[in-house]
Amino acid sequence: MSEDMKPIASEVENNLEQPAVNNQEEIIDYSNKGLKELVDLFQELLNNGDVQQLYKYAEGIKAAFYKTLKKEKIAAGFQPVVSAVAQSVEKLAVEAVDAVEEATEELKAEVEAREAEAPVEGEEVSVNPFAEIERGFKDLYGQYKTVRVKYVQELNQKKEENYDIKSKIIDELKVLVDNPGDLGTAYPAFRELQNRWRAAGAVPPTKAKDLYETYSHYVESFYDYVKINRELRDLDFKKNLEAKEKLCERAEALAENENAVAAFREIQKLHDEWKEYGPVDKTHRESIWERFKAATSVVNKKHQAYFESQKGNQQQNLEAKTALCEKVEEIAERAVTDSNTWNALSKEIENIQKEWRTIGFASKKDNQKIYERFRAACDKFYAAKREFYNGFKDQMQENMDKKIALCEQAEAVVNSTEWKKTSDYLISLQKQWKEIGPVSRKKSEQIWKRFRAACDAFFENRDKHFSDQDSQYDDNLAAKNALIDEINAYELTDTEADREALLNFQARWNEIGFVPLKVKTNVQSAYNKAISDKFGSVAEPSDRVSRFKKRYGEQRVKSYPKTTSEKDRLIQKFLKMEQDIATWENNMGFFAKSKNAESLLAELSGKIEVAKQELAELEQKIKSLDEKDNVQENG
Repeated sequence: MSEDMKPIASEVENNLEQPAVNNQEEIIDYSNKGLKELVDLFQELLNNGDVQQLYKYAEGIKAAFYKTLKKEKIAAGFQPVVSAVAQSVEKLAVEAVDAVEEATEELKAEVEAREAEAPVEGEEVSVNPFAEIERGFKDLYGQYKTVRVKYVQELNQKKEENYDIKSKIIDELKVLVDNPGDLGTAYPAFRELQNRWRAAGAVPPTKAKDLYETYSHYVESFYDYVKINRELRDLDFKKNLEAKEKLCERAEALAENENAVAAFREIQKLHDEWKEYGPVDKTHRESIWERFKAATSVVNKKHQAYFESQKGNQQQNLEAKTALCEKVEEIAERAVTDSNTWNALSKEIENIQKEWRTIGFASKKDNQKIYERFRAACDKFYAAKREFYNGFKDQMQENMDKKIALCEQAEAVVNSTEWKKTSDYLISLQKQWKEIGPVSRKKSEQIWKRFRAACDAFFENRDKHFSDQDSQYDDNLAAKNALIDEINAYELTDTEADREALLNFQARWNEIGFVPLKVKTNVQSAYNKAISDKFGSVAEPSDRVSRFKKRYGEQRVKSYPKTTSEKDRLIQKFLKMEQDIATWENNMGFFAKSKNAESLLAELSGKIEVAKQELAELEQKIKSLDEKDNVQENG
């Protein structure tokens, strides 16, 4: 058995065999004590509250009490008629006080009590002077039994609690054995579990054997793991030693560096690296550290000597620090009324403090004074800032009320279908939002999400509406292509029927709605070509235009085959795109405050650029259509 397992085995044995208190270990002679002394002694033990000590002496005191009681009764002339049972009990009390059983003692006491009240034959009945003292002793003994029962119950409960604690420790030990991980971490955890196990008290004897056998099993398993990992640990020690030897070499090289300041900075980095490596073998631990410390000491001394040599610059340092004090004092005197200025000035103060730290010491007599002056100026600035923000709460609440009102206004038009009007309205609300000052930090994100949600809901509805129109455009394109195929497949018969077919094709074509802009020209050209190829000989252009105007109205058609609704559609699309660009540009100010703002801004900027190019193209097309209309009207 290993040394670590011996305490566990011993603990198992102690818990499995817990002997009761042996009253034979210390026998006290109570025969020279009177009844009152015995009662007082029992009372004193009961008052002390030591249940174990009371249990050790209670039965002996009880036996001595009744033995003395009997003797004093006889001496006082009370001749008890002792029954066979009482005689047997008395004999047991004399021969073995600690072996007297509680039931027998109570029976003896009851018999003696009756006898104390019975008169001796031939004599007159007299009052028993021992009855009261016996009743008093019985009361004390009853209290003792109550205390003893409660103590045993609490002891058993504590053992059950200890059992639960140790069961949980075994569960943790099992997890550690199953997944030990790094030994440097696992071993301290294992030791901590052992300490907790030892700190827990005894468990119920009926559960002790299985509990301790299970615990011993996992402890042995962990020690097997430690044995297996010993070689890996030694290898780790070797690698750590090699790494630290290299750090020593680098530190020793820095000791030769003439730049004391740079060498000092580098030696600090080497110390940080040193901490990252684990321990080395004990035989090398002290020597490798002394080597590294010696090289470090050389660098530190050079660094200290360098600054000693810089005392001539102390006056310059004092002047530089005085100038920084004046800057901070000037800033602290400014009257600031908005948070943006406070933030900018705070940043400036922080930069001045960073610059302060780069300046060396002044002379000993001036250094503390100039620092206190600088500290006082900084404190004055930050005190004024705190005072401003303490009074800023009312303003932030007012801003909060304004933003809530904007949220309500935006939510009221979420379901509006007046796309242009509502878009302009929400854009104006967004501009107002940007002009409102800040609100409390814990409510800022919440109120912004509410406002953003209302705006997004409307714009999503608007985009869906126009997306549905684009879907209809695709259906129209399919219908027009089908009609072109039908025209190409038509077979000419006679002149009148062909003219009727031509009018029918023209009517059906114009009844079909808009198609996507990018294919409009191509599909129109395909239609014109199909009509020209198939019906060119049937009707002259002037005749075709006349019939077209007559069927669909003068205002609808200016010249065959162009329709005025195409320009209207372009204008509608132009206005919508203008709205989209304005919305996107306005939203960029909001996205700058959100997470992932950089990628969102880049994406939105690209969309705006493409939209502006398309907007220019639409404007040019509308101008071209206007020019054609003017030419046709004037021509």
